[in-house]
Amino acid sequence: MGSDRTEGGAGRLALFLCLSGIVLTLAVAAATAIGDYNIGLRTVFLSVTNELGLTGAEIAPIEQSVVWNLRLSRALVAALAGAGLAICGAILQALLRNALAEPFVLGVSAGASTGAVCVIVLGIGAGGLSLSLGAFAGAFAAFALVAMLSNGATSGPNHTILAGVAASQLFNALTSYIVTTSGNAQQARDVMFWLLGSFGGVRWPDFQLLLVVVFACLAVCIWMARSLDAFTFGDEDAASLGVPVGRIRLVLFGVTALLTATIVSMVGAIGFVGLVVPHAARYVVGPLHLRLLPACAVVGAVFMVVADIVSRVIATQQTVPIGVVTALVGVPFFAIILYRARPQT
Repeated sequence: MGSDRTEGGAGRLALFLCLSGIVLTLAVAAATAIGDYNIGLRTVFLSVTNELGLTGAEIAPIEQSVVWNLRLSRALVAALAGAGLAICGAILQALLRNALAEPFVLGVSAGASTGAVCVIVLGIGAGGLSLSLGAFAGAFAAFALVAMLSNGATSGPNHTILAGVAASQLFNALTSYIVTTSGNAQQARDVMFWLLGSFGGVRWPDFQLLLVVVFACLAVCIWMARSLDAFTFGDEDAASLGVPVGRIRLVLFGVTALLTATIVSMVGAIGFVGLVVPHAARYVVGPLHLRLLPACAVVGAVFMVVADIVSRVIATQQTVPIGVVTALVGVPFFAIILYRARPQT
């Protein structure tokens, strides 16, 4: 019976991943075709195959450049960012045993924002690379502060959450102070747009780096999937099952900090993905993390690509920050999840 149930769950997961992969491919194709200048799907396909050396079709140079150099890299980065944030949400909800935990609960997003603001407003460094490095440094400064306030890996989940709240408040205050005292109106607008998330500046080098980070972190998390299952029952139960609680927690917190910092340093702070997607994936494939983590990755990727499409078409002649779209979609969806999970009377 147990073997049949396991095989059935694996088959359901395989079918779900296959269908999700097809939906993700269609979403990426749509994201590459849709924009201020719409391009046909056939042209998109031929542009990609031309760049890969598979075909030699005659395509207008402007369309070839828009597809390959701008839109396809943006869509793929959006997919990886959504996958990474969803994975982080699933990990933190297990480690902290809190259904409302998400990637920014440890203050990583707030720290990255402060680092980016130091570059944008104070002029520390120059260019996109400096912006990413500044955000990355700020993110890990926040993680180090949380680790110090929560006494490293030995504290309980509630203590860690409180430390994350304190770090978030501190770095948000620093960001507000810097913008208020040092920034002009244009800089304040740039900072606000970045804080709400944007895929406008990402290119192929960003995709290559994010691809390595997301898949490496996903591999580590899947390797520790059984330990994550044990964490959902509490630290004492996990320790009684032979799980090295302190070491596993420290490693996984480090993984989520690395993944979140990398994403935030590239595209800014994007909320609700890590909160909503794990609940939706858990509803389909169940709570076991060996199935949940891959499901979160594909659902998060689809969610973010679709949200990016909406951000470009929801308002005429302008792009809405991606964080606004994820919140507009995420809040009602999360309300549905809470409604379905309410106690039955």
